[in-house]
Amino acid sequence: MYAVIESGGKQHKIIEGEYLSVDLLGDEPGEKITFDNVLLYVDDNNIEIGQPYLSNVKVTAEVTDIVKAKKLSILRFRRRKHSMTKIGHRARYSQVEIKSIKLESK
Repeated sequence: MYAVIESGGKQHKIIEGEYLSVDLLGDEPGEKITFDNVLLYVDDNNIEIGQPYLSNVKVTAEVTDIVKAKKLSILRFRRRKHSMTKIGHRARYSQVEIKSIKLESK
């Protein structure tokens, strides 16, 4: 059984028990969250496709940690002007553990 959810403008294929890094959600580690934007649900003999979302499928997860990505180094350089600017960026992500994918009756 798996599902496809939308979070932060991106689509993620998820399975129960899996760890996933999504854009920072603002929740503290240990809090439970629910993803309502489910695009696809696939069971052994059941496939449901949302138009655009499924209203009867809920995905519950728990925020386990807040992690940082590798640092990106950005260098802006103007040739022959002796002008250079170096900046860096380090994105933060919420690491979540998928607890359950539930198909509720209509």
